[in-house]
Amino acid sequence: MTGETGRARLVDAAPWLIGLGVTVLLLAVSARYGFHRDEFYYLVSGRHPAWGYVDNPPLTPALARWQAALFGVSPTALRVVPALAIGLCAVIAGRIARELGGDRVAAAVAAACVAGAAFPLATGHMLSTSTIDVLVWTTLSWLLVRALRDGGRIWLAVGLVAGIGLLNKSLVAALLGVMAAGVLAVGPRRVFRDPWLGGAALLALAIWTPHLVWQATHGWPQVAFGQQIATVGNGGSEPRWTFPLFQLIEVSPFLVPVWVAGLWRLVRDPVVAWARAFAVAYGLLFVLLLVAGGKHYYLAGLYPVLLAAGAVPVVAWMRRGRLRGRVVGAVLVVNVVVVAWLMLPLVPERSLPGSPQVAVSPIPAETVGWPEYLDTVAGVARTLPPASTIVLASNYGEAGAVEVSRAEPARADLPPAYSGQNSYADWGPPPESATTVVAVGYDEATLRRWFADVRVVARIENEVGVDNEERGAPVAIATGRRDTWAALWPGIRRLA
Repeated sequence: MTGETGRARLVDAAPWLIGLGVTVLLLAVSARYGFHRDEFYYLVSGRHPAWGYVDNPPLTPALARWQAALFGVSPTALRVVPALAIGLCAVIAGRIARELGGDRVAAAVAAACVAGAAFPLATGHMLSTSTIDVLVWTTLSWLLVRALRDGGRIWLAVGLVAGIGLLNKSLVAALLGVMAAGVLAVGPRRVFRDPWLGGAALLALAIWTPHLVWQATHGWPQVAFGQQIATVGNGGSEPRWTFPLFQLIEVSPFLVPVWVAGLWRLVRDPVVAWARAFAVAYGLLFVLLLVAGGKHYYLAGLYPVLLAAGAVPVVAWMRRGRLRGRVVGAVLVVNVVVVAWLMLPLVPERSLPGSPQVAVSPIPAETVGWPEYLDTVAGVARTLPPASTIVLASNYGEAGAVEVSRAEPARADLPPAYSGQNSYADWGPPPESATTVVAVGYDEATLRRWFADVRVVARIENEVGVDNEERGAPVAIATGRRDTWAALWPGIRRLA
């Protein structure tokens, strides 16, 4: 009896143990490779506190600032919150499974699925708006499951999390919209008569309002940025026809049967009919993102609730035979091993060129080579007059790497950095005294529109030879500015 009680307690604690395990794993590998370009951007953004930025709301830059203040500036210091966020997602997925009628084993299976899912694990290795967004959507799913079933004051928690989430990523509004449409379509429509729902809406709006005011007073730059992504694309955008294919690998091919079973259960099982709006919301958002050209990972936040719903029939299937339980256990173990090997920085840097890791995700390639990049820029800058020299970078990562690294004693010879990309453009233009430019990532023809004398003197390389956005980028010395910085800056500014 004691042994059975101990096993039961262990299974009860499994979601917490799994969440703790994935957090420890993410922190353990956080210092391998280096910063991602977006992390440099968030660090510099955090030094310019605002209620909004051209390409994102204020929460993630604020988290970068707070973590740097508490733990210092390093990849590990910046990745404490992401690691905790993904660990919490696993725990909350277990709670969702219980709310949807699952027992403690289903909760453990749901937690294991989310902890081993490809997108959460990959994004948990770096600070990004998407990392926090996954936690927000998972938490909202849990609270919405409870609110749709029980109503009452739980709606205020929904409003609180929604408001905070909207300060991180405006995509939360899409989730709320498709969920409202789902409830209108399949119920339970009684929730619209719940006075606490109105309170939740007002609370979310009150929290979000400072960012909305910032957007309105700055000409709604995020709308223009979203249109640019949909029409032009960037490194995270793919052709529309690939969008459905990416959904098969977003979580993991091993786990497709689980979330498909969860989606089917939400559609057909009368036991969870009050949560059917999630199935409608998933379908609506899938279509909207496909039509609008949204990034494939914009759906990632809905997979935890589908995995949690699917854990219940998976456990029921397991219990029809001992061998089936072993099969499910083996699949979960194989899944986490394969996904971790592909998505986390486990292989040596020198093994990255031509590796499956780089083929599956661009993130590893973009986190190596920064020391060599800084050495190259510093080497060029040392040949120039320090008082009148700046770095003009083609993207915010290149500018951010210089600006963040200038605080290090070994990098004190780096000039101040500027860029015209996104919100980095708002922190310019350079002073008129800056007459000599180390230009990174610009072709000669572009630079000659702004400067009379342009000489390419170096190209960026990395010691492992992995292809990324910096490798091969030209480094030029540009002088003879054709106009004032104030006059040139609108032509240098760009959204991407």
